[in-house]
Amino acid sequence: MSRPLPGRSTRPVPARELMAVSADGSRIHVEVHGQDGAPAVVLSHGWTCNTGFWDAQIRDLAVDHRVIAYDQRGHGTSPSVGPAGYTTHALADDLEAVLAATLEPGEKAILAGHSMGGMTMMAAARRTGLREHAAAILLCSTGSSRLIAEARVVPIRAGALRTRLTRAILGARAPLGPVTPLSRRVLKYATMGPGSAPDRVDTCARIVHACPRAPRFAWGHVLAELDLEEGVRELRVPTAVIAGTEDRLTPPAHARAIAAALPDSLGLTELAGLGHMTPVEAPEAVTAKIRELATGYLPLRDTAGVEGKEEEVA
Repeated sequence: MSRPLPGRSTRPVPARELMAVSADGSRIHVEVHGQDGAPAVVLSHGWTCNTGFWDAQIRDLAVDHRVIAYDQRGHGTSPSVGPAGYTTHALADDLEAVLAATLEPGEKAILAGHSMGGMTMMAAARRTGLREHAAAILLCSTGSSRLIAEARVVPIRAGALRTRLTRAILGARAPLGPVTPLSRRVLKYATMGPGSAPDRVDTCARIVHACPRAPRFAWGHVLAELDLEEGVRELRVPTAVIAGTEDRLTPPAHARAIAAALPDSLGLTELAGLGHMTPVEAPEAVTAKIRELATGYLPLRDTAGVEGKEEEVA
Protein backbone atom coordinates (compact mmCIF):
# COMPACT_ATOMS: atom_id res chain seq x y z
CA MET A 1 0.00 0.00 0.00
CA SER A 2 1.18 3.57 -0.63
CA ARG A 3 2.43 5.74 2.21
CA PRO A 4 -0.33 8.25 3.15
CA LEU A 5 0.13 11.76 1.78
CA PRO A 6 -0.73 15.00 3.57
CA GLY A 7 -4.46 15.57 3.34
CA ARG A 8 -5.20 11.83 3.18
CA SER A 9 -5.26 10.72 6.83
CA THR A 10 -8.98 9.98 7.01
CA ARG A 11 -9.61 9.07 3.42
CA PRO A 12 -11.28 5.87 2.17
CA VAL A 13 -9.03 2.83 1.86
CA PRO A 14 -8.86 1.64 -1.75
CA ALA A 15 -9.74 -1.94 -2.60
CA ARG A 16 -6.57 -2.03 -4.67
CA GLU A 17 -3.89 0.25 -6.08
CA LEU A 18 -1.93 0.00 -9.30
CA MET A 19 0.35 1.95 -11.59
CA ALA A 20 -0.86 2.62 -15.12
CA VAL A 21 1.90 3.21 -17.66
CA SER A 22 1.33 6.15 -19.99
CA ALA A 23 2.45 6.46 -23.61
CA ASP A 24 5.79 8.06 -22.68
CA GLY A 25 6.47 5.53 -19.92
CA SER A 26 5.28 7.78 -17.08
CA ARG A 27 3.73 5.88 -14.19
CA ILE A 28 0.31 7.00 -13.01
CA HIS A 29 -0.93 6.06 -9.54
CA VAL A 30 -4.46 4.62 -9.64
CA GLU A 31 -6.84 3.66 -6.86
CA VAL A 32 -9.87 1.40 -7.31
CA HIS A 33 -12.60 1.57 -4.67
CA GLY A 34 -15.74 -0.53 -4.34
CA GLN A 35 -16.72 -3.90 -5.70
CA ASP A 36 -15.52 -5.48 -8.93
CA GLY A 37 -18.33 -5.71 -11.46
CA ALA A 38 -20.19 -2.65 -10.19
CA PRO A 39 -20.88 0.29 -12.56
CA ALA A 40 -17.66 2.25 -13.05
CA VAL A 41 -16.91 5.91 -12.33
CA VAL A 42 -13.54 7.49 -13.17
CA LEU A 43 -12.47 10.64 -11.30
CA SER A 44 -9.79 13.04 -12.57
CA HIS A 45 -8.63 15.82 -10.21
CA GLY A 46 -7.36 19.30 -10.94
CA TRP A 47 -4.15 21.31 -10.71
CA THR A 48 -2.29 21.04 -7.36
CA CYS A 49 -4.68 18.37 -6.04
CA ASN A 50 -4.62 14.57 -5.68
CA THR A 51 -7.05 11.68 -5.35
CA GLY A 52 -7.88 12.81 -1.82
CA PHE A 53 -9.78 15.70 -3.39
CA TRP A 54 -12.52 13.17 -4.28
CA ASP A 55 -12.82 11.54 -0.83
CA ALA A 56 -16.46 12.54 -0.33
CA GLN A 57 -17.46 11.19 -3.74
CA ILE A 58 -15.48 7.98 -3.19
CA ARG A 59 -17.10 7.32 0.21
CA ASP A 60 -20.60 7.71 -1.22
CA LEU A 61 -20.23 6.14 -4.65
CA ALA A 62 -18.09 3.13 -3.69
CA VAL A 63 -21.06 1.65 -1.83
CA ASP A 64 -22.59 0.59 -5.15
CA HIS A 65 -20.09 1.65 -7.83
CA ARG A 66 -16.53 0.82 -8.75
CA VAL A 67 -14.76 4.15 -8.31
CA ILE A 68 -11.45 4.70 -10.09
CA ALA A 69 -9.40 7.73 -9.08
CA TYR A 70 -5.89 8.61 -10.21
CA ASP A 71 -3.18 11.15 -9.49
CA GLN A 72 -2.31 13.38 -12.43
CA ARG A 73 1.38 13.12 -13.33
CA GLY A 74 3.52 14.98 -10.80
CA HIS A 75 0.70 15.05 -8.26
CA GLY A 76 0.08 12.81 -5.26
CA THR A 77 2.05 9.59 -5.72
CA SER A 78 2.36 9.81 -9.50
CA PRO A 79 6.04 10.64 -10.11
CA SER A 80 7.17 13.93 -11.57
CA VAL A 81 8.48 13.99 -15.13
CA GLY A 82 10.84 16.17 -17.15
CA PRO A 83 9.70 19.64 -18.27
CA ALA A 84 8.65 18.35 -21.71
CA GLY A 85 6.27 15.86 -20.09
CA TYR A 86 3.74 18.46 -18.93
CA THR A 87 1.34 19.00 -21.83
CA THR A 88 -2.34 18.61 -22.61
CA HIS A 89 -1.32 15.73 -24.88
CA ALA A 90 0.16 14.02 -21.81
CA LEU A 91 -3.09 14.56 -19.89
CA ALA A 92 -4.94 12.68 -22.62
CA ASP A 93 -2.29 9.93 -22.73
CA ASP A 94 -2.54 9.42 -18.98
CA LEU A 95 -6.33 9.20 -19.02
CA GLU A 96 -6.21 6.61 -21.79
CA ALA A 97 -3.66 4.60 -19.82
CA VAL A 98 -5.88 4.64 -16.72
CA LEU A 99 -8.95 3.57 -18.69
CA ALA A 100 -7.04 0.72 -20.36
CA ALA A 101 -5.63 -0.47 -17.03
CA THR A 102 -8.91 -0.50 -15.12
CA LEU A 103 -11.76 -1.18 -17.57
CA GLU A 104 -12.51 -4.18 -19.73
CA PRO A 105 -12.51 -3.68 -23.53
CA GLY A 106 -15.71 -1.86 -24.44
CA GLU A 107 -16.72 -1.32 -20.81
CA LYS A 108 -18.44 2.01 -20.23
CA ALA A 109 -17.90 4.37 -17.32
CA ILE A 110 -18.92 7.81 -16.14
CA LEU A 111 -15.95 10.19 -16.34
CA ALA A 112 -15.86 13.19 -13.99
CA GLY A 113 -13.14 15.81 -14.13
CA HIS A 114 -12.56 18.85 -11.94
CA SER A 115 -10.67 21.87 -13.32
CA MET A 116 -7.55 20.40 -15.01
CA GLY A 117 -9.32 17.04 -14.78
CA GLY A 118 -12.08 18.45 -16.95
CA MET A 119 -9.48 19.82 -19.31
CA THR A 120 -8.14 16.27 -19.48
CA MET A 121 -11.48 15.12 -20.91
CA MET A 122 -11.39 17.92 -23.49
CA ALA A 123 -7.80 17.07 -24.43
CA ALA A 124 -8.80 13.42 -24.91
CA ALA A 125 -12.01 14.17 -26.82
CA ARG A 126 -10.82 12.55 -30.05
CA ARG A 127 -8.95 9.68 -28.40
CA THR A 128 -10.05 6.12 -29.04
CA GLY A 129 -9.86 5.27 -25.34
CA LEU A 130 -12.26 7.99 -24.28
CA ARG A 131 -14.74 7.23 -27.05
CA GLU A 132 -14.61 3.52 -26.23
CA HIS A 133 -15.17 3.91 -22.50
CA ALA A 134 -17.03 7.17 -21.80
CA ALA A 135 -20.77 6.67 -21.35
CA ALA A 136 -21.20 10.24 -20.11
CA ILE A 137 -18.99 12.99 -18.69
CA LEU A 138 -19.24 15.55 -15.90
CA LEU A 139 -17.10 18.67 -16.18
CA CYS A 140 -16.72 20.47 -12.83
CA SER A 141 -15.43 24.03 -12.48
CA THR A 142 -13.30 24.12 -15.59
CA GLY A 143 -12.47 26.12 -18.69
CA SER A 144 -11.17 25.51 -22.19
CA SER A 145 -9.18 28.67 -22.98
CA ARG A 146 -8.39 32.25 -21.88
CA LEU A 147 -7.92 31.15 -18.27
CA ILE A 148 -5.60 33.95 -17.18
CA ALA A 149 -7.48 36.64 -19.11
CA GLU A 150 -10.79 35.78 -17.45
CA ALA A 151 -9.67 34.71 -13.97
CA ARG A 152 -10.77 37.06 -11.19
CA VAL A 153 -8.24 36.10 -8.53
CA VAL A 154 -6.55 39.50 -8.80
CA PRO A 155 -9.22 42.00 -7.64
CA ILE A 156 -8.78 44.67 -10.29
CA ARG A 157 -10.49 45.51 -13.57
CA ALA A 158 -9.98 43.10 -16.47
CA GLY A 159 -7.14 44.09 -18.75
CA ALA A 160 -3.45 43.68 -19.51
CA LEU A 161 -2.29 44.36 -15.94
CA ARG A 162 -4.64 41.81 -14.38
CA THR A 163 -3.63 39.24 -16.99
CA ARG A 164 0.10 39.78 -16.27
CA LEU A 165 -0.43 39.47 -12.53
CA THR A 166 -2.54 36.34 -12.92
CA ARG A 167 0.10 34.79 -15.18
CA ALA A 168 2.73 35.51 -12.50
CA ILE A 169 0.59 33.78 -9.85
CA LEU A 170 0.01 30.69 -11.99
CA GLY A 171 3.70 30.46 -12.83
CA ALA A 172 5.09 31.20 -9.37
CA ARG A 173 8.08 29.05 -8.39
CA ALA A 174 7.95 29.89 -4.68
CA PRO A 175 7.18 26.98 -2.33
CA LEU A 176 3.79 27.12 -0.64
CA GLY A 177 5.21 26.07 2.70
CA PRO A 178 3.16 24.75 5.63
CA VAL A 179 -0.54 25.46 6.01
CA THR A 180 -1.06 28.49 8.24
CA PRO A 181 -4.08 30.63 9.15
CA LEU A 182 -2.93 33.19 6.55
CA SER A 183 -2.46 30.60 3.80
CA ARG A 184 -5.93 29.21 4.53
CA ARG A 185 -7.43 32.67 4.12
CA VAL A 186 -5.57 33.23 0.85
CA LEU A 187 -6.61 29.84 -0.52
CA LYS A 188 -10.23 30.37 0.51
CA TYR A 189 -10.33 33.77 -1.20
CA ALA A 190 -8.76 32.48 -4.41
CA THR A 191 -10.49 29.12 -4.77
CA MET A 192 -13.60 28.82 -2.59
CA GLY A 193 -16.87 30.59 -1.89
CA PRO A 194 -17.11 33.06 1.01
CA GLY A 195 -19.40 30.72 2.96
CA SER A 196 -17.19 27.63 2.74
CA ALA A 197 -16.97 25.72 6.01
CA PRO A 198 -13.62 25.88 7.84
CA ASP A 199 -13.11 22.10 7.70
CA ARG A 200 -13.54 22.12 3.93
CA VAL A 201 -11.13 25.03 3.57
CA ASP A 202 -8.62 23.09 5.68
CA THR A 203 -9.09 19.98 3.51
CA CYS A 204 -8.34 21.94 0.34
CA ALA A 205 -5.39 23.74 1.92
CA ARG A 206 -3.72 20.50 3.05
CA ILE A 207 -4.18 18.95 -0.40
CA VAL A 208 -2.94 21.97 -2.36
CA HIS A 209 0.07 22.55 -0.10
CA ALA A 210 1.10 18.91 -0.57
CA CYS A 211 1.61 19.43 -4.31
CA PRO A 212 5.34 19.44 -5.23
CA ARG A 213 6.67 22.77 -6.47
CA ALA A 214 8.10 21.61 -9.82
CA PRO A 215 4.90 20.08 -11.28
CA ARG A 216 2.83 22.92 -9.84
CA PHE A 217 5.03 25.38 -11.73
CA ALA A 218 5.07 23.31 -14.95
CA TRP A 219 1.33 22.74 -15.05
CA GLY A 220 0.73 26.41 -14.23
CA HIS A 221 2.46 27.36 -17.47
CA VAL A 222 0.39 24.82 -19.42
CA LEU A 223 -2.81 26.32 -18.02
CA ALA A 224 -1.68 29.84 -18.85
CA GLU A 225 -1.49 28.95 -22.55
CA LEU A 226 -4.47 26.58 -22.64
CA ASP A 227 -6.61 26.32 -25.77
CA LEU A 228 -8.93 23.33 -25.84
CA GLU A 229 -11.93 24.84 -27.56
CA GLU A 230 -11.66 22.32 -30.39
CA GLY A 231 -11.68 19.57 -27.79
CA VAL A 232 -15.00 20.85 -26.43
CA ARG A 233 -16.52 20.68 -29.90
CA GLU A 234 -15.19 17.12 -30.34
CA LEU A 235 -16.49 15.81 -27.00
CA ARG A 236 -19.23 13.75 -28.62
CA VAL A 237 -20.63 11.97 -25.58
CA PRO A 238 -23.41 13.20 -23.26
CA THR A 239 -21.75 15.81 -21.05
CA ALA A 240 -23.02 17.77 -18.05
CA VAL A 241 -21.34 20.88 -16.64
CA ILE A 242 -21.33 22.14 -13.06
CA ALA A 243 -19.82 25.37 -11.70
CA GLY A 244 -19.88 27.69 -8.70
CA THR A 245 -21.19 31.20 -9.23
CA GLU A 246 -18.32 32.68 -7.16
CA ASP A 247 -15.53 30.80 -8.94
CA ARG A 248 -12.60 33.19 -9.36
CA LEU A 249 -10.24 30.77 -11.12
CA THR A 250 -12.64 29.61 -13.86
CA PRO A 251 -15.58 32.04 -13.64
CA PRO A 252 -19.03 30.80 -14.74
CA ALA A 253 -18.59 32.35 -18.19
CA HIS A 254 -16.30 29.41 -18.99
CA ALA A 255 -18.92 26.85 -17.96
CA ARG A 256 -21.64 28.61 -19.94
CA ALA A 257 -19.47 28.70 -23.06
CA ILE A 258 -18.57 25.03 -22.72
CA ALA A 259 -22.19 23.96 -22.17
CA ALA A 260 -23.24 25.92 -25.26
CA ALA A 261 -20.49 24.46 -27.46
CA LEU A 262 -20.80 20.79 -26.50
CA PRO A 263 -22.24 18.57 -29.25
CA ASP A 264 -24.30 16.57 -26.71
CA SER A 265 -24.78 18.96 -23.81
CA LEU A 266 -26.79 17.87 -20.78
CA GLY A 267 -26.88 21.42 -19.51
CA LEU A 268 -25.20 23.53 -16.86
CA THR A 269 -25.81 23.46 -13.11
CA GLU A 270 -24.70 26.66 -11.36
CA LEU A 271 -24.17 26.35 -7.60
CA ALA A 272 -24.97 29.66 -5.94
CA GLY A 273 -22.30 31.11 -3.67
CA LEU A 274 -19.72 28.41 -4.33
CA GLY A 275 -16.21 28.80 -5.64
CA HIS A 276 -13.83 26.69 -7.70
CA MET A 277 -13.51 23.65 -5.41
CA THR A 278 -17.03 22.34 -5.99
CA PRO A 279 -16.43 18.61 -5.21
CA VAL A 280 -15.21 19.63 -1.73
CA GLU A 281 -17.44 22.68 -1.22
CA ALA A 282 -20.65 20.95 -2.36
CA PRO A 283 -19.92 17.21 -2.27
CA GLU A 284 -23.58 16.21 -2.15
CA ALA A 285 -24.41 18.17 -5.32
CA VAL A 286 -21.45 16.83 -7.28
CA THR A 287 -22.01 13.25 -6.13
CA ALA A 288 -25.71 13.49 -6.98
CA LYS A 289 -24.87 14.63 -10.50
CA ILE A 290 -22.46 11.71 -10.98
CA ARG A 291 -25.13 9.31 -9.70
CA GLU A 292 -27.67 10.83 -12.06
CA LEU A 293 -25.35 10.22 -15.01
CA ALA A 294 -24.61 6.67 -13.87
CA THR A 295 -28.31 5.89 -13.54
CA GLY A 296 -29.09 7.32 -16.94
CA TYR A 297 -26.14 6.11 -18.99
CA LEU A 298 -24.63 2.97 -17.45
CA PRO A 299 -26.13 -0.52 -17.76
CA LEU A 300 -26.78 -2.37 -14.52
CA ARG A 301 -24.12 -4.98 -13.77
CA ASP A 302 -24.15 -7.82 -11.27
CA THR A 303 -21.18 -8.53 -9.02
CA ALA A 304 -19.70 -10.92 -11.60
CA GLY A 305 -19.63 -8.10 -14.13
CA VAL A 306 -22.55 -9.40 -16.21
CA GLU A 307 -24.74 -6.67 -17.60
CA GLY A 308 -28.33 -6.70 -16.44
CA LYS A 309 -31.42 -5.01 -17.71
CA GLU A 310 -33.28 -2.27 -15.92
CA GLU A 311 -36.80 -3.21 -14.90
CA GLU A 312 -39.42 -1.64 -17.07
CA VAL A 313 -41.96 0.54 -15.30
CA ALA A 314 -45.49 -0.18 -16.40
